[in-house]
Formats: sequence, C-alpha cells, structure tokens
Amino acid sequence: MKKIKILFLCCMGIFFFACNSNFTPKPKGYFKIDFPERKYLQFNLPEYPYTFEYPAYATVTKEEDSSGLNPYWINIDFPDYAGRIYISYKGVNSSTTYKVKTSNGYKDSVVKNSFELLREEAYKLTYKHSIKASGIVDSFFTNPDGSSGVYFYVAGEAATSKQFYLTDTAKHFIRGALYFDAAPNADSISIVSDFLEEDIKHLIHTLKWKK
Repeated sequence: MKKIKILFLCCMGIFFFACNSNFTPKPKGYFKIDFPERKYLQFNLPEYPYTFEYPAYATVTKEEDSSGLNPYWINIDFPDYAGRIYISYKGVNSSTTYKVKTSNGYKDSVVKNSFELLREEAYKLTYKHSIKASGIVDSFFTNPDGSSGVYFYVAGEAATSKQFYLTDTAKHFIRGALYFDAAPNADSISIVSDFLEEDIKHLIHTLKWKK
C-alpha cells in the first residue's frame, strides 16, 4: 500500500509540473525543395521581334488573346513550382485600341504607345501591389545588347515578387512579371522566387531585339 501511495504522489507531481511548465510551439516548417541544375534553351521563333534564353525546366506558351491585338505576348511556365512569368510586348510608337465605356455603350479608343506612356504603365502595374507589399525597390539596369530597363523587387504578401521592363526606347518595349498560382505567402514562396530570380535576370541578360 505504501508503494502505491508513493507512486500516486509521483504521478500527481509530474502532472502538476507539466501543467505549470511553459509551452514553446515549434516554428512552422516547409517542405525541402530540390532545385534542378540550371540549363537554358533559346526562344527564337521567326515571327517574334525578340529572342532570349529560358530555363530547360520551363515551358513557353503563347498568351491567349481573342482580340488578336497582342500577338507577341507569351507565358513562361514553371509547372513544378506553380510559377509563371507573364511576358507582354508592345512596339514603341505603335497604336493600341482600348474599349472605353461611355453613356452610349463601349467605344474604341486608339492610344499611341509612346515610350513615356509605356514606362508609366509599367510603373503603375507594379505599384498597384503596394497595398499588400511591405516595400518596392526599383533598380535601373542595362543589358549587353544595349537595352535598358528597371527591375522591381516587391516584398511582403503581394501576388508578385519580381517585375521588370526592358526597352531600346525607340522601337521595342517588353515587360515581365513573376506570379505564383498560390495564396501570397512570402515565407513559403520566397525560396522558389529567389531561385527563379536568377532565371529572370538570365532572360534579361540574353534578350535581343530583331532589328
């Protein structure tokens, strides 16, 4: 009987000690991601006004455009990471037709794509994410082909983390934006985003215009 009482008191002591001890939750973890070796392919279709190198672990598809006004827009997909780089192209000083709502319905409005207008549009499309972003940093660059542009780092819980535009200011203007098919979460996608950043910069570095 004495042994039973001692055992009971020990169990009660352990119980009360456990209840009064501080609980430290473990930090949230994420699956380890094994990235492939970097290898690049050439995108150089004859009907497109530009060429560049893209990762072998990505696929390039034509952007669906029922209007037929944007024949040189493409998507670079990373199926293993649910990521996509949207590439849009507009000729400097070309014209774009927009549908504008009026009191009498929608009407066509023709806008001339000056370099200043295209640059302003690129900034607007990036900074519309400032509501969710904790910060946006833009960095000017030039590539070996002599073109220049701005690279945007978008921090925080925004839907996109990297964007850029590249232009020769006289004839060609291209814009790119990296998105993920997932809820914005900087902690979970940052490692993939950082890995793909090198591929984006390689694309920029190797992009050339077809004169």
